[in-house]
Amino acid sequence: MKLDRNSVVYAAVFTFVVCVAFVVILAVANQLTLERVKANRLFEAHFAVVKAFGLADAATPRDQVESAYTSLIKEKVMDKVQAYTAEIDGQQYVGVRLTMPGLWGPITAVLAADPQGTVIRGFEIIDQQETPGLGGRIGEPWFTAQFRGKKVRPDGTIEVAQGSGKGNFDPENGTVDAVTGASRTSDFVKALVNRSLAFVREVGGSL
Repeated sequence: MKLDRNSVVYAAVFTFVVCVAFVVILAVANQLTLERVKANRLFEAHFAVVKAFGLADAATPRDQVESAYTSLIKEKVMDKVQAYTAEIDGQQYVGVRLTMPGLWGPITAVLAADPQGTVIRGFEIIDQQETPGLGGRIGEPWFTAQFRGKKVRPDGTIEVAQGSGKGNFDPENGTVDAVTGASRTSDFVKALVNRSLAFVREVGGSL
């Protein structure tokens, strides 16, 4: 029996077949790339940690990043946070990976500092769901670079405040520029950074 191409039955059968075909294709593609996706995500996490410790930058080859992570970074699992330690030029440093709420979803970042949490060595965003072009700019190099070498304030915290919007790179003032037009996201980052510093001190006190 030949189906009428103008009938509702034909349209329904055609739509069903096309949908099934695309689902099968996507399922096969997902399975074929699953291990590669996992490997890339693991590398991104390792790269963020190594970069936060000041051991890599955007130009560092992948194999050197993995070598630095394997040879220099020691993982330290705490009750509340994933922590890391590294000895660099004879000095001990502590890093923590922490996930806290953002405006539109969780923000995951890694922060490294001296064991007393007085000077930040580096801060890197691993994952975030903030608005592209606004809050999403917290992942841009100019924003995270502000934290490098930044001394904390007398109360042990970092302030994130509206400034020039181009970055506050004074290492002594304990303040970084917020993202212009994204004050709420900037406040969430401030909370994450200061909570991370508290964990750094907790881990550092046990070394």
